Amino acid sequence: MGIPFDGTPGRWNTLTDVAGVTVGYHTLQADDASGAAIRTGVTAILPRGHDSVNELVYAGLFSLNGNGEFTGSHWLDESGFLEGPIMITNTHSVGVVHDAVIAWRIKQGGADDSGYWWSLPVVGETWDGWLNDINGFHVKPEHAFAALDSAHSGPLAEGNVGGGTGMICHQFKCGTGTASRVIAVNNISYTVGVLVQANYGVREELRIAGVPVGKHLTADKAYDEPTATQPAGDTGSIIIVVGTDAPLLPHQLKRLVKRAALGLARNGSYAGDGSGDIFLAFSTANKDASQTELQTVQTLGNSALDPLFLATVQATEEAIINALVAARTMTGADGHRAVAIDHKSLQKVMKQYNRLGPVLRR
Repeated sequence: MGIPFDGTPGRWNTLTDVAGVTVGYHTLQADDASGAAIRTGVTAILPRGHDSVNELVYAGLFSLNGNGEFTGSHWLDESGFLEGPIMITNTHSVGVVHDAVIAWRIKQGGADDSGYWWSLPVVGETWDGWLNDINGFHVKPEHAFAALDSAHSGPLAEGNVGGGTGMICHQFKCGTGTASRVIAVNNISYTVGVLVQANYGVREELRIAGVPVGKHLTADKAYDEPTATQPAGDTGSIIIVVGTDAPLLPHQLKRLVKRAALGLARNGSYAGDGSGDIFLAFSTANKDASQTELQTVQTLGNSALDPLFLATVQATEEAIINALVAARTMTGADGHRAVAIDHKSLQKVMKQYNRLGPVLRR
């Protein structure tokens, strides 16, 4: 679209630019026999692809505002390891997805050395009840299995897909978005990839590449007045997952993932009281770190982290806007309608501020 973002993206400009990472979706978009609108889904992120079943990754978690859920977070924070996949769905489907991941892991192979299948799945959520019949509990175990089994590398769909199917941000239709950045540290190339499920924000605060577009694009809000189901203000949520192949320890990943908040802020979030803004970062380096009692690992020094911090900010900023731009207008529960951002109108505002570059075809 010609909207300029800083930094150098990876090959696909997705989280899957981090080698070994796979992502799968299952999207539910239909009306059931009773007329209920089903506008939801499941997203699965496997840090080591299918090997995520048995091979852990170092990870760190940060809650900018905790009006949300990320199961398994206490053990992740305590141990510094992420075990298994990362799942994202709607708020009222966390339980069924959590249980489904345990069942899926049991099917993948034998028990651990203790003889027990032991798992604390990591499942995050945002609320899609404005468009989705969220209390109809339409997400089933087989949908989580489908997201996990379809996980792949390479290009990823964005917008109304997976767990982001029914999401809204800045009072536009939104959903799932992703981006990546490639940087060099001590002449070694590393990749930072980001995937978001975006469902936050108010229109007037929206900024894109530094331009206050929300103050111009004021028509066709998903909702204009507070209602029982969609109050005014920044009451939504966002889950941000950051992956990197840089060798980082858990405390460094916690430092890294905090920088996702700065990318979020660039787009106009102020992390309102009702918003669940929870972020997770993992590193695919140090593959065998959890396998033996005594292990030698590699890590970057803290003084080398600045390029990774900046890459996280840049990739987060763009991933959110990618979710916004890729989304399509949707009508859902009770006839509620969320209108997608109009590309031509957006380009017109960007041009007004001299922030529109050449249109690129990838």
